[in-house]
Amino acid sequence: MTPVPKRPLGVLPYLIFSSRWLQLPLYLGLIVAQAIYVVQFVRELWHLIDATLLGHVAEGASADSAETTIMLTVLGLIDVVMISNLLVMVIVGGYETFVSRLRLEGHPDQPEWLSHVNATVLKVKLAMAIIGISSIHLLATFIKADTLNSQTIMWQVLLHLAFVVSALALAYIDRIMQPVHSHG
Repeated sequence: MTPVPKRPLGVLPYLIFSSRWLQLPLYLGLIVAQAIYVVQFVRELWHLIDATLLGHVAEGASADSAETTIMLTVLGLIDVVMISNLLVMVIVGGYETFVSRLRLEGHPDQPEWLSHVNATVLKVKLAMAIIGISSIHLLATFIKADTLNSQTIMWQVLLHLAFVVSALALAYIDRIMQPVHSHG
């Protein structure tokens, strides 16, 4: 097969295609946001260490409330990690999909999912990450349910269910949009 000769782009197509680089500052901003999450993680980790290992639990706190505080702090740490993972997916996957190739082929640290990422895969992965983050928040809500009103809990459950339904809808749409492969 003879290679198709390259022809130069016209001014308008070149300008439109080059406009993808306007997203670069957005991805750089997300990297700054991730750095802020690292600071938040260290701050929450320090509070956990201070409360448990150094014994600076609030005066008059019962063992149950101390355990609840530790559990909520650990859930906060997990939440920060999951949001940071979400940021990595958006930064790396979004840049690779919409701006330019990262050319990581053969790099030992290349994420496995990056080799088959596209806009649809990225949307489903993001939806699943959001459900995970929402689950952590919902668990924290149930742990401190005695301090919250039932309407707040109901709205959080409904919001979580909306995330689940949205993710299922995205996955279903992705499945029906895939071409049918015939075997034979």
